Formats: sequence, C-alpha cells, structure tokens
Amino acid sequence: MNDVASPTMRKAAMRTAPPADHRGESDLPLVDFGQGVAMQLLRVDLQSGLWIVRQRMEAGLTLPRHRHTGVVNAYTLTGAWKYLEYPEVNRAGSYLFEPAGSVHTLHVLEDGPTDVWFSVAGANLNLTEEGEVYEVLDAARVLGVYMSRCFKAGLAPPAVIGAEAEIAAYWART
Repeated sequence: MNDVASPTMRKAAMRTAPPADHRGESDLPLVDFGQGVAMQLLRVDLQSGLWIVRQRMEAGLTLPRHRHTGVVNAYTLTGAWKYLEYPEVNRAGSYLFEPAGSVHTLHVLEDGPTDVWFSVAGANLNLTEEGEVYEVLDAARVLGVYMSRCFKAGLAPPAVIGAEAEIAAYWART
C-alpha cells in the first residue's frame, strides 16, 4: 500500500485545510506584566483555557509559589531558571513538562535575563504560605491584562492568535 497521497489528494487537502497562523517576534509586543516579568501573549484559546506566552524575566526574580490546574510545557530560550523545590536548572535549550497539580516556586538565576516559552492549559493559582489561593491567572485574565498593558502603552491592537474578536471588542470599547 502506498502511504503517499496523490497530487490530486494533496491539492484537495490544501483547499479544505485551514491556513497556518504565523507571528514573527516583532509582530506582538513584549509588555511589562509586573514583578520583573515582560510578557508576549502568542496564542489564547478561551474555550479550552490554553494560553501560550513568551516571558522575559529579570535575573534574581522569584515568582510566587503556585499550582497549575492543567499541564504546562516550557522551553527555555535564554538564561537560566529553576523551581526552588527541585534541583534541576532549566538553561537555554531545555524543555520542561509540568503535570497538572504541580506546585512550585519559579526562581530566575543570576545569569542575566531569562526568556522562556510557556504553553499553559488551565489556570495558574498563586498560593499564600499556608497554601491558600490568592490569585488566579487563566487564559481570560492573561488576555485582559495583556490587552490593557498594550493599550496603556499606546500600542496597536495586538494580533494574538485566537483572540481576534476579543481584541477588536476591547479596542472598540476603549
């Protein structure tokens, strides 16, 4: 059996397949998200709760201890960071998978700014010392903060993949 599609089948598939979406590094702004983090929201799916971001974090930064309700995938582009609860260090070129329910405290090493790509399914629950949730970051909240920071910085509406309607509505209201 031949697994290679005929030219006719390939052409038919190209006509029915949705086009791929592309964003270059400069197509979406990297905005101040607070606490020494700059964020570039690449894609959001509000129905499934997925959000994909690039985060640039200052050296020495420690973010709040948090728990994830879904899985997280992380790829380190530059710099180095770790979870205070674990010995492994994530350096440029490393990949990390976090299962749903994992709890940890992200710390950026002193190697300079660190740039990481995160794919987050579900919510990021920031925790108090006692383990109580005091802040929830999910796809909708991250999109809202990202849009407001872009707007306050006088930037054009960002072309976040998956949020075109929400962004157009936000800019129409403001």
